[in-house]
Amino acid sequence: MGKRETLPDILQSKKLSSLYHMAIDDFFDLVSDQREIEQTIANIDERKEGKIDWTKAWGKRYPVLLCYQKTVNIPEYVRAIRRELDSLKARYGYSDLDAMLVFKDILYRVWKNAI
Repeated sequence: MGKRETLPDILQSKKLSSLYHMAIDDFFDLVSDQREIEQTIANIDERKEGKIDWTKAWGKRYPVLLCYQKTVNIPEYVRAIRRELDSLKARYGYSDLDAMLVFKDILYRVWKNAI
């Protein structure tokens, strides 16, 4: 028997949609979209992932990614970010990858709270 996925029942859905200030239809669309994204991530082959130019791919949606290199002092930010990554690794024993993922998640949380 395969992995079984369920959706919240209608009463839970109503409570959740109210909590997030969303119409029930929008809530179900969000749940469906998130599952699709999670499935896509799970199916990405690591060898292929390393060959993808993520800046170019995301640059189609966010053009700033294709041009900021001409104006931003990248080495300055690299040094600052490297210090933070090294701090995460030393303090919590993270690998390079885990430190980067944690740092990326923290940046996302900062950005979401700033909006």
